[in-house]
Amino acid sequence: MPETSTLLAFSAAAFVLFLVPGPAVLYIITRSVAQGTRAGLVSVAGIHAGSLVHIAAAVAGLTTLLATSATAFRVVKWAGAAYLVYLGVRAFLDRDGAGEAVESPPLSLRRIFRQGFVVTLLNPKVAVFFLAFVPQFVDPTAGTAAQILVLGAVFLVVGVVMDGLYALVSGSVGDRLQRVGWWRAGRRWVAGSIYVALGVVAAFAGGVDDGS
Repeated sequence: MPETSTLLAFSAAAFVLFLVPGPAVLYIITRSVAQGTRAGLVSVAGIHAGSLVHIAAAVAGLTTLLATSATAFRVVKWAGAAYLVYLGVRAFLDRDGAGEAVESPPLSLRRIFRQGFVVTLLNPKVAVFFLAFVPQFVDPTAGTAAQILVLGAVFLVVGVVMDGLYALVSGSVGDRLQRVGWWRAGRRWVAGSIYVALGVVAAFAGGVDDGS
């Protein structure tokens, strides 16, 4: 079990990291603005269900393989980038909400959860983060797996709270935007552009294979 001072330092570091919006946060904001706070909170649940997989992998030592194997990193990175672009293209093609007087059918909460889960699961940066960041707070003379598990749980709690706040704020803004004609007509382009941009960034971000 990590010491209290270690847990506090790790919590503070995780809080700062979550202040910087990444693909998961932008996905949450997009869903919250499009469908309201409830959808945003479901996307938060999906995102952090994916985080649980990465935490389990870190405990099992699989993140070491992902970080040291250029091939494994590239496969997962390109799969995640392709999925984000796919979500963007789907949004572009959704013409049901193009007119001001027509509301596009909302995604089911199950589908929102699933998309959030996949976005995080196919983001190798999350796995590499655990390998690079979490060990800094681990005492190698004690039970390593147990410490990583506890730190992963702390990371998860901080993430749920921070991302939940993003969903609440974005959902509130989204409720107001639904009453604005230009937003109802163009929201699919906003959402699609965000997804495609995230996919491009994910595809060309530096990784273990290029030394950046």
